[in-house]
Amino acid sequence: MNAQAPARPTQPAISCVVPAYNEADNLAPLLTALTGVLKDLSPRWEVVLVDDGSTDATPLAIQPWLLTPGVRYLRLSRNFGKEAALTAGIDHAQGDVVVLLDADLQHPPALIGTLLQAWREGADMVCTERASRSDESWRKRLGTALFYGLVNAGTHTPIPPDVGDFRLMDRCVVDALKSLPERNRFMKGLYAWVGFNTVVLPYMPAPRLAGTTSFSMRRLSRLAFTGVTAFTNAPLRLWSALGALIALAALLFTVWIVTEHYVVGHDVPGWATLVAGIAFSTGVQLLSVGILGEYIGRIFDEVKQRPVYLIGRELGQGALGDTGTAAEPGRG
Repeated sequence: MNAQAPARPTQPAISCVVPAYNEADNLAPLLTALTGVLKDLSPRWEVVLVDDGSTDATPLAIQPWLLTPGVRYLRLSRNFGKEAALTAGIDHAQGDVVVLLDADLQHPPALIGTLLQAWREGADMVCTERASRSDESWRKRLGTALFYGLVNAGTHTPIPPDVGDFRLMDRCVVDALKSLPERNRFMKGLYAWVGFNTVVLPYMPAPRLAGTTSFSMRRLSRLAFTGVTAFTNAPLRLWSALGALIALAALLFTVWIVTEHYVVGHDVPGWATLVAGIAFSTGVQLLSVGILGEYIGRIFDEVKQRPVYLIGRELGQGALGDTGTAAEPGRG
């Protein structure tokens, strides 16, 4: 621990942010374990459950827990996605430290004590890193490697590939995240971008308790594309380099054709080469325009300045401050 840093309290106010989408079967065991752990760690704690527009019995499953002081329920007006749900929870968390964890019990609440100890020793952000990806399919492992290889290409703030959302953050980190105005949010990139003194602890996610994940390959691909376009210009640079190479190759081919015609006397090659070259260059141009269009689309989303999320209902007895019941926008 830094000798110049002030000593941190042994029992800080703890906020746990839990995004949930169709997690009705997991809420009771999760909240039983989570509230038990928090009561042992600090007398001042809260659980901020963010319902991301669930279509199952999640609202009914949380009802009995709303009588417990410290359990708060934010229901978004529709399904905005996990990044928006995390943003809503971070915006409303009031603790000295904020813990993010999933509702499916793959992030063990028992590990929060270890995260808190690392914070007491001076860390501003304590992340958890998967010890192994052996439980994932080869397609997901390959996609993960390709994504992080691309998003970290040439960046000054690399995103650790095996570090997820399960983490503890000091209030200074939370305030920094809240100050970021962008609408297209890729939280793993934002965690890395804000910096601060970060400690990484290895862990192995537990099997999902009930239900199936809502992250299909399509949604993961969409999130990955958001991350790429939000944190790197590598696709633009890649296609710029490819365009330069094609232009150079076309120039050299033209020189060779002209030289052959005047020196050797052969006829200029016919349509097959011409058509193949035009088709290839046209395809590259269309793909390049599509990538450029994605970046322009992100700019369009930002300048509209629509809120990241809208809260339809807020219930529960906040133990760290007052809570409201009116619908309100987020980051408007």
